[in-house]
Amino acid sequence: MNSFEFNKIAGAVLGTALLVFGLSELAGIIYHPHAPEKPGFAIEVAEAEGTGEEAAAEEAPAVSLGTLLASADAAKGQTVFKACAACHDPSNGGPNKVGPNLWGIVGRPHGVHEGFAYSEAMAALKDKPWDYAALNEFLLAPKKAVPGTKMAYGGLKKEADRANLLAYLATLSDAPVPFPAP
Repeated sequence: MNSFEFNKIAGAVLGTALLVFGLSELAGIIYHPHAPEKPGFAIEVAEAEGTGEEAAAEEAPAVSLGTLLASADAAKGQTVFKACAACHDPSNGGPNKVGPNLWGIVGRPHGVHEGFAYSEAMAALKDKPWDYAALNEFLLAPKKAVPGTKMAYGGLKKEADRANLLAYLATLSDAPVPFPAP
């Protein structure tokens, strides 16, 4: 290849580079990009009006716990319990796992199962028994029901699943506690 061919190739490459950079500068002169004052979009969220008591009253289930439990299915609750079984043992005399053994949980005082180290928040409730209402509230939102609990579960949001689970937990006892009246 002689120097004339090399010059033609080098000239074509340099000319193309000059054309690309020139067009880029020309586009910058013609089109003025404009940065927003505040990046992103503002999403308006309506805040709940009223006091916390009013908000809690709105969240209350339309059906009483007794009515839900009357139509609950313990077999379906055993299926729901499979998620709990990673941390809790349901058998009579079974071991504590990450969470305490749940045999006889309905009617048992909070935070007193032998051999399990409860959080201070749960141990402070030792005079209060686990009735169906307390279990329902705890299963809905553990961290809200007992602030400071060690239980990391986010909660069981569906009423039917909670009722079925409560019906299953009621069977985990030598003397099951009757359901509240509908």
